[in-house]
Amino acid sequence: MQLIDIGVNLTNSSFADKHEAVLERAYDASVCQLVLTGTSIEGSEEAIELCQRLDETAQRLFSTAGIHPHSASEWTADSARHLKDLLKQSRVRAVGECGLDFNRDFSPRPQQEKVLEEHLALAVELQLPVFLHERDADQRLLEILRDFRDRLPAAVVHCFTGEKKALYSYLDLDLHIGITGWICDERRGTHLHPLVRDIPRGRLMLESDAPYLLPRTLRPKPRNGRNEPAYLTEVLREVALHRGESQEDLAAHSTACARAFFGLPVIPG
Repeated sequence: MQLIDIGVNLTNSSFADKHEAVLERAYDASVCQLVLTGTSIEGSEEAIELCQRLDETAQRLFSTAGIHPHSASEWTADSARHLKDLLKQSRVRAVGECGLDFNRDFSPRPQQEKVLEEHLALAVELQLPVFLHERDADQRLLEILRDFRDRLPAAVVHCFTGEKKALYSYLDLDLHIGITGWICDERRGTHLHPLVRDIPRGRLMLESDAPYLLPRTLRPKPRNGRNEPAYLTEVLREVALHRGESQEDLAAHSTACARAFFGLPVIPG
């Protein structure tokens, strides 16, 4: 069995000096490839450096490059140029993390929308898929995406936590869906249980979003409370349960989907 973690924040400070051990545990848990999430210019540069340093053969570690909507107010006249240079790096396989977050509003909404459009324009120009963030902003995100969708190769709504209407709207726009340990949270994630059945094969991918979103169903729980890619197997178990699939079947089709979406090499089983 092989798994691909399409969203791990390996540049997070909680992983400092622990990268090799974290990756070893991931590989031992059948997580054979990982896509490191870039959330700023500096963070994207660091993600690329980690890929190159920790995976010399370019088989297991890849990254995205982008500016998170929380940091949209930091966008400057040079940001597009810097980001474009990063997106041309061989390890970078998607534009993002980018999108809209109307839940926390750490950046003004008009600025979030402008920066999202800048990312989408780069994705169209470079013909790269997009790694999207959305919180309490599905309708506005859909409105913006519709103007670009026909020219984009692909896009995934990462860490989907929304309701049925949003899911169906995303699927109607031919978007991919990323599911995290949110589905393992009995306090706020149970609405996802029936919804994951409706995500077609070929559109569903799995992600840890580590170090965030430690699956609450995980036993035993790590003392440090930190999520890591090795625990993606718990997301697999929960999603398979609610889709009525075997874990092996779900692993096979979600991994094939991720490999095609990000253009990742095949790893011998």
